[in-house]
Amino acid sequence: MTPTVARLSPLTQAQRHRIEAAPRTADSHRALLAGLPAMNAVEVDGTAPRDALPASVSVVAWNVERCLFPEVSAAHLAPYAPDIVLLSEVDNGMARTAQRHTTEAMAQAMGMAYVFGVEFQELALGGPTERPFCTDDFNALGWHGNAILSAAPPTRLTMERLDDHGHWFVGPKSDPDQPRVGGRMALLAEVPTASGPICVVSTHLESNADAAHRGAQFDRLLDTIDAFSPGLPVILGGDLNTGNHMPPDFDWRAETLFAAAEARGYDWSATPEGPTTQPSLITPHPTRKMTLDWFATRGISVEEKALINATSSDGTPLSDHHAVWCRGCVGPV
Repeated sequence: MTPTVARLSPLTQAQRHRIEAAPRTADSHRALLAGLPAMNAVEVDGTAPRDALPASVSVVAWNVERCLFPEVSAAHLAPYAPDIVLLSEVDNGMARTAQRHTTEAMAQAMGMAYVFGVEFQELALGGPTERPFCTDDFNALGWHGNAILSAAPPTRLTMERLDDHGHWFVGPKSDPDQPRVGGRMALLAEVPTASGPICVVSTHLESNADAAHRGAQFDRLLDTIDAFSPGLPVILGGDLNTGNHMPPDFDWRAETLFAAAEARGYDWSATPEGPTTQPSLITPHPTRKMTLDWFATRGISVEEKALINATSSDGTPLSDHHAVWCRGCVGPV
C-alpha cells in the first residue's frame, strides 16, 4: 500500500540540485526516485457525494494532455454522468497550465473525490508548442501524473511504478526540452458499489518504446492488481500507447498486451471502436490517427460504450486524445 497524504511534498532546492547534478544512469535515477517524497505517496482529497457507487457504473478514461481546460473538460463529461473518471497527463503546479492543480479543479467542478499521483517531476517548461501557454518562467511544483476521480470515496489505494530505470532520464530516450525524473505508473483504488467493491485502475504506458516494453509494463500491472484486489471485478482504463512510436505499417493489434490480458481473464469489449487521437493545441500536426486508449475489464458486464470527441462546443480541442466511456454492471459477464 502506498502512503496517502492530503498534499504531496514539494521539491526542495537541494533536491532539484541533486537531480541536475546526478549522473544519467539507471542506478542514479532509482536513488533519486527513492529520495523524493512526492514520488512515493498519493494525494487524496475532494468530496465524494455518495457512500457507494451503483451496481451499474459509468466510467470515463481520458488522457487530457496536461489539462489546459479543467472546468470545460469537466462540463464536457457531464452528459455521461460518470461515477469514475480515470485521467492521465494531468498537471499540478506547471506554468503551461497556469500553475493549477488540474485534477483538483476537475474534481471540484464535478463534485467528486480524487486521487493524484506523480508520474514525472518535470524541471522545465515543456516542448515548443507548450511554452506559449506558460504564465510564468518557472514551475511552482512541476508535477505531471495520473488521477482517479470518484463519486464514492476509495477504501484502499496504491500506486505501482511500471519502470524505475529512468526511461526519460537516461541516454537516448531523454528529452532535452523536458528534463524529468520518474516513469510510467498506475493508480489502483478499491471503491464500494451496491454489488460489492471493485478495483479501478488509471494507467499510462510508455509511448517512446516498443510493444515488448509496453507488454512488460502491462504484465507488471496485472500482477499488481492480482496482489492488491484478488478476485475483485476490475475496470482498467488509460492511454496504453498501442502502436505509438512504431513503424507506420505496424498494426496496434500486434501489441502483446492484448493477448496477455485475455489469458488472465480480462476483456477488451468495453472499449469503443475507432481512432482515439486528433490534432490539438499542443499536438497540432500528428502524423497519423492512432488507437491508444482502452478499457480492460474483468467481472464486469458491459452495457454501453462510446467515444467522447475531445472538441468543445466552441470548436476548441481539449486534448489530443478523445475520451473513452463505458457503463458496466458489476457481476458475471
